[in-house]
Amino acid sequence: MERAVRLRKNRQFQYVYHRGKSTACREAVLLHAKSARLQVGFSVSRKVGGSVVRNRTKRRLREQFRRLIPQLKPGLYVVVAREAAARADSRALFDALRYLAKKLGLLKAGDVGAVT
Repeated sequence: MERAVRLRKNRQFQYVYHRGKSTACREAVLLHAKSARLQVGFSVSRKVGGSVVRNRTKRRLREQFRRLIPQLKPGLYVVVAREAAARADSRALFDALRYLAKKLGLLKAGDVGAVT
């Protein structure tokens, strides 16, 4: 995922936490705040596991979110991983992220039924 697409500063995350709407499933929580461009940040708590597990979970979530970007409306996104995300396979993570985006109404009109 390109660096320009990532949220990196704490104040950017805090803005999404305070101003955004959220929804959750077993593997993750998705928060979204309106914006003209698409940016995303990932948060994985120590509850998920040690540093190796957290970093692997973040990499896997980043990859699955990257596949979903062409279908998403612009905005600021934060993905918060839950413990189940560390054990889930790639397809389950993609399905979870897609489900959360659909639940918040963030998929583009023509892409609601499309699967990549």
